[in-house]
Parts: sequence; structure tokens; C-alpha cells
Amino acid sequence: MEVDRVHNERWSAWRRRMRESGMARVARQLVVPAVLGLVIGVVLAFQSGTSNAGLTQIPLGTYVTPAATNTAAALTAPAAGMNSNRTCDMIVPANPLSAQGLATPYQLTGPHGMTPAQSGCEMSNGAKLGAFVQATILDPATGALSVYEPLVITQGTRPDTPGMKLSPPVIPADAVVTIDFGFNGTDLVQVGATPATLADAHCVSGRAGSAFGQTSSCNGVNFFNAVRQAEGKGLLKVPSPGTSKAIVPSGGDLGTGQSCPVISNFEVAGLDPGQSVTTTYLLNPLTGQTAQDSQAYQSYVAGATLLHGNSANAVLDQYVDPILGCTPYEAPDLSKANVPAPSQALDEIAAGAYPPKPAAVESGDPATYCQNLIDIQTPFLAANQKLLATGQSPVTATADNLLTFLANDLSASFTSLGCQKFHLSNPVALKRSSAGVTIAATFDTAVQTAL
Repeated sequence: MEVDRVHNERWSAWRRRMRESGMARVARQLVVPAVLGLVIGVVLAFQSGTSNAGLTQIPLGTYVTPAATNTAAALTAPAAGMNSNRTCDMIVPANPLSAQGLATPYQLTGPHGMTPAQSGCEMSNGAKLGAFVQATILDPATGALSVYEPLVITQGTRPDTPGMKLSPPVIPADAVVTIDFGFNGTDLVQVGATPATLADAHCVSGRAGSAFGQTSSCNGVNFFNAVRQAEGKGLLKVPSPGTSKAIVPSGGDLGTGQSCPVISNFEVAGLDPGQSVTTTYLLNPLTGQTAQDSQAYQSYVAGATLLHGNSANAVLDQYVDPILGCTPYEAPDLSKANVPAPSQALDEIAAGAYPPKPAAVESGDPATYCQNLIDIQTPFLAANQKLLATGQSPVTATADNLLTFLANDLSASFTSLGCQKFHLSNPVALKRSSAGVTIAATFDTAVQTAL
């Protein structure tokens, strides 16, 4: 739709101005900020019927404009041998939407012909340049949803699994699959295993000459169109996010039952909203090989460490929801013996079915987005700080508990988004330890108006 095109161009122009002015940005937060999350026009298609016209795969060898370094990843010193590289290529296997394609490992490698070792694009360097893939699968005949987490390996290695091979998941013959990518670096560029791979799977990772950043997807538009159709037929009934007796609203009245947040709530929108997968992998620290994070492989990979992405979705689903007494939308994970699990796409489906008012996807311009971020999230954190302070920090090198992590993220988002340009003031004051860990926060809950 023309309105959506103009809306996105306004945000793109703001993004360019921010880069040109030298301001740091959280790249994955505002790749397509009107969408809040699911990837590059996919949610626009889901919510308003638009297409992904103008979105292109980036061929191997094309120069990719670097996005701003994300704040969380910047806290870690560069690994030896990677220099200042923040961009990696991801080799997408042939027929990635099929069962066999899902079971074929993706390969992480360096950009512009660089090897993994030369570029630092190795899964053993996961905290800086780790890549993650997540598929969400719809059975259009029944409306049933499931999740699968394809494995990412470093190019030149093999999966650390018995027989070095994964068994294809069992999915319906007419399954509609969407695949989402997350990255701990700056720009992840898709490269097809064959010349037709990316086009056939409707994969997008940016506009010509510029990647979207840390996130990209395959077949998102078709998937969300199929989700809408399944909902319309009554085959897919999205469960309500529910209510929380633990949330203290800004006006008090604990126990009245507040709606559990979805990924488009401004209460959590400062967490680089909704643009990364919840996938985790196992890493063999001795060999650098990776395996799917399943109970079967946990016992096989001796001394395995856990790799995870810098994911707003994971923070909401795995840290915020549990402490609020909420449950994210989950479906059987075929890569984990059908244990229920969330996914980036499931988070977006829930947010589409139960959108908050206002929703972070509704911001008409950067000024409004910044204003809502301050006026909604700050009172939420201030009112619930006692509860949130009892929660675990998703990144202990950043903050010592869940409250200080969220406060740190809100403060960093304010700065990274250039909210001060709209005559707004940072509502968070942070106290840090000598090691740079946020250990306390105070909040100014005064209502602010962007100018």
C-alpha cells in the first residue's frame, strides 16, 4: 500500500540521517521500525496486506553498508583474528523450506571471500559474530503450528552430532514455512547455496547495497498470509497472552489483573523490539563444532556451552514473562522432541492477534516512537522495580539483575535512537560498577512531549 511505502521511506530517511550524523543506533531495533519485528516487511504483509516489493537478496561480493554496532555486542572485546569485522555471510542451503533443507546446516563464513578464521565469522566466536536460524511451520489444513531450529555451523566444519548428520523433521507435505535469522554482529548477508536458492525461498536480507542488519527472513509474506487465512477459517485460534496479578500499573492497584505484554508493547519496546530469534545452540569448546540444543545432544556434546543471540524476543519470553506470571505463545519444537517453545514468528502472531494500545508498530514517526517509549516504559519499570529486581539479568556483563538490564536498555535506546533531538530527556539515571556493570537505576516518570 502507498501509505506503508511512504511510512517506511520516512523511517529509512531518518535512519540515513542518524548514520550521517554519526549517532550510534541499535541497528536491529529500527530496521523497519513500523513493523516492530518480524523482519523486513513481513509483518507489514501480515497486518496490512503489503508485499515485499523492492526487497532484494544481496549477492555474494556486493558491498554492504555497515549498520551501527549494537550496544550489547559492543561490550565484549573483539576476538583475536577478527580485527574490526562486524559483517558475516550466511550460506543458505538449497530448498531451505523443505524438511531436508531444514535439516541441512547453514554455514557461517566471512564476507567478500574472507575465510571464517580471517573474518572471525566462526560460531566459536558466537558472542560477537554468532548467527542463529529459526523456522516456524504452519499446517494450512489444520492450523497447527510448530517450530524447528536449523543448525548453523562454521563453514568447513561438521555438526557435532552422532554420524555428523541431522534427521529431517516430519512436516506436512503442504506446510508453509517461514525462516528467520538473527546475528550478534552488525550485518548478516544471505548467500544461496545455489543461484536459485534465495529467490525460490523468497529470502530477503536488504535493499541493493545495504543489508537490513542483524535480521532477515525467508518466505515471511507467504507464511503470514497463510496464518491470516487459517485464522479467518477458524483453524488457528491464537491464545490470549493472559493477565498478570504481579504487574503493578503506574497508578497502583496491584492484583487487578494487567494484560501480559506482547512483543509490540511499549513496556518492552526498548529491547530492540521483536527482531531476533529465540534459538540457542550447543558449542563444543574443544572443536568449535555446534549442535542443536536438544536433550539428546546435551549428553552427547561433552562440556558443551550454550550459544544464544542478543534477542529482544528471548528477553521477553524467557525472562520478563516468567517473572510476571505470563506465558509466551508456544508450539511444539520439532528439534527438541516436541517440547513447547516460543519463536520470533509466534511472538508476532500473538502481537497481531492481541495488539496493545498504543502498539510499538503504530508509531507514525521517530518522535512519537521516542515519546511513547519514555512515557509508557518508564512508569512501567518504576512501578515494578521491586519485582523486576528479583529477576535474573539476561547479560550479567551488562547489568546485575533484570530491572537494571531493562533500565540500561531503555537508556541506551534513548541515546541510540537520538530521542534527545526531539527535545526529550533521558528518563533513566544509571549507576555502574567499576567493571561497567549497571547495578542501580532511578526513573523520572514525568510525562514528556516530543517537539
